[in-house]
Amino acid sequence: MIKRKLGINIDHVATLRNIRGNNFPSVSKAALVALSSGADSITVHLREDQRHIKPSDVLLLKKILNIPLNLEMALTKKMISFATKVKPEFVCLVPEKRKELTTEGGLNLFYNLSLLKKSILKLKSTNIAVSLFIDPEIRMVKQAIKLKADNIEIHTGSYCNFLNNKNKIKSRLEFNKIKSAAKFASKNNLGVHCGHGLDYISTKNIRAIKEISEYNIGHFVISQSVFDGLSNVIKKLSKIIKN
Repeated sequence: MIKRKLGINIDHVATLRNIRGNNFPSVSKAALVALSSGADSITVHLREDQRHIKPSDVLLLKKILNIPLNLEMALTKKMISFATKVKPEFVCLVPEKRKELTTEGGLNLFYNLSLLKKSILKLKSTNIAVSLFIDPEIRMVKQAIKLKADNIEIHTGSYCNFLNNKNKIKSRLEFNKIKSAAKFASKNNLGVHCGHGLDYISTKNIRAIKEISEYNIGHFVISQSVFDGLSNVIKKLSKIIKN
């Protein structure tokens, strides 16, 4: 049986910090609270515009954590170079647009193919496990296999949006797409993670897909923490995923 893991994205702790331009709330403290509350890994997205996480945050987290650091980043030579110097345990390649509020969909694995192949090889040559953030499409899973990625992270945003809007037909269709992609990937020895838009309810639903081994959750964690506290939210999510 696949052991389920919880990754906590702490980007929006940095968002709050940057509003005032000081060091509070502390990104590193949030990571340590997540660790002590049951997180199996910490995720940060170092965007090119550095709107939340800064390179200094990544360097400090790599130094203080005794659980894996998952670095989300765009497919650029600059970011690949940074990752190979820092050497996080995982890198997740994601699409990135300057004007978007958040990541809007999966990475197109058929675009900029030469750079994608070279980047994956370079990351893996420094013992960094590579994950590709993709929409739940079999053709994307097949391409991830061809590219010799270690994992895929399935974009769950569409499913969560339909679920939140109580669109039962479309949410069921999206759920089935996630399930099919996860099963196909797992059968082909590709690790299966998921993330984006997840909350208590959607996480509990997706938990039924046994091939998914890791859940990366961020915005909901930080938002719900305003009411319930960071540690309590993480513990509840951990219980949903692992029990």
